[in-house]
Amino acid sequence: MYTPIVATLGYILSPDKKKTLLVHRNKRDDDQHLGKYNGLGGKMEPEEDIYQCLVREIYEEAGIHCTEAVLRGTINWTGFGPNGENWFGFIYRIDAFEGVPRTENEEGKLDWVDIDKIMELPMWEGDKYFLPLVFDDDSRIFHGYMPYENAKPLGWQYTRI
Repeated sequence: MYTPIVATLGYILSPDKKKTLLVHRNKRDDDQHLGKYNGLGGKMEPEEDIYQCLVREIYEEAGIHCTEAVLRGTINWTGFGPNGENWFGFIYRIDAFEGVPRTENEEGKLDWVDIDKIMELPMWEGDKYFLPLVFDDDSRIFHGYMPYENAKPLGWQYTRI
């Protein structure tokens, strides 16, 4: 039976649109993301819709309020979790926000990273497949499938509509 964990993943743009705010997951030894850079987000709660989840997670993790967010795509990550859990993610680009982002949170340091250097960072191997779609100029939403096994992607396919 397919019962994925539903989550958001947000990439916050700097006001000049040249950088994105990422978390460097370096605080908890038991973190499956330890040492990796990642967007901000997390699991959807039962009483919220997906956009409310994004806004809540961005506020909890960065201390800012989203004022303009664009759904860039969805990804079905099967076998991604530490125990082989399936995840279904809604990937957003946050084009505007209010407030001043924190410099760290309970998961790690928050860093503004040049978008054109993002691929040089340590991250999940699979992120390198979809990140170009988050930041490109194509306004169509992508819908991807990326099966994982033993923390490695087995493939990547997507459609854009």
